[in-house]
Amino acid sequence: MKKWMVLLVVLAAASLFVGVHDLSPRELFAGDREAWEVFLISRLPRLISILIAGSSVSICGLIMQQLSQNRFVSPTTVGTMDWARLGLLVSMIAFAAAGPLVKAAIAVVFAFAGTLLFMTVLDRVKYKDSIFIPLIGLMFGNIVGSVTTFLAYKYDLIQSMSAWMHGDFSVMMQGRYEMLYVSVPLMAIAYVYANRFTIAGMGEEMATNLGVRYRSIVYTGLLIVAVVSAVEVLTVGTLPFLGLIVPNIVTMYYGDHLRKVLPLTAIFGALFVLICDVFGRVAIYPYEIPIGLTVGVIGSGVFLYLLVRRTKQYV
Repeated sequence: MKKWMVLLVVLAAASLFVGVHDLSPRELFAGDREAWEVFLISRLPRLISILIAGSSVSICGLIMQQLSQNRFVSPTTVGTMDWARLGLLVSMIAFAAAGPLVKAAIAVVFAFAGTLLFMTVLDRVKYKDSIFIPLIGLMFGNIVGSVTTFLAYKYDLIQSMSAWMHGDFSVMMQGRYEMLYVSVPLMAIAYVYANRFTIAGMGEEMATNLGVRYRSIVYTGLLIVAVVSAVEVLTVGTLPFLGLIVPNIVTMYYGDHLRKVLPLTAIFGALFVLICDVFGRVAIYPYEIPIGLTVGVIGSGVFLYLLVRRTKQYV
């Protein structure tokens, strides 16, 4: 874990000096006013956003996979992100003058309700194939996404909705990213509840026999996922497949002990997003590839690999 932490620190420090505007440590040490403004207003908020978003979304994916006992479940594949976008759109239509906190609260309600609906359906589905279940979630998500698109066209808000569809850290500046700090205490809560999430993943009967309040633990996990998803969509946009691939890679090499792999998942999630972000900034310099595109392309490739690998195990 130490080597990955060191790598994350090194890349994080390097990312502060990557961008269209030339910025060097020498200018900062010399006290250059313009350099410090760029550093404090743009580069540092962007780095903080990357680290928080990458780690928190990855942890949310790990929580959902643990509760559902399915490695292909994540906020993207069960429609949590789609419900959060629908909630944001409804808040813009019904409460146009409301502030970001009100919009985030409405998005949390929609994301929580949608995720809870999926978990309820999951409990009732008899055919619990590891690939079939997330396909149900993707279908639900597409239906919700279609409703969102229809409402966005009807109320002339399609441009706002498009911003939530694709993650973009280029707009993360001072005054626009601070809501992401909400995710930090939620990650700490997730660590405290790690063992209970593991027990809840065994099923309601087993969890009850072991003295765990199954429903309250599940609701706690889903609420963490809903809040993080809503905040991420409102500030950064969607980071597709992040909550799917990072937990799978970590558990593949480090096991399924939730409390043990949760910090590693946070580190790998932040590291993965950071690498994708730096790549997007230098690939077509001085232009920039949105982080949603780089994460989506790499994530979809890894997702297909996991599907093929999982299928071969049953052949």
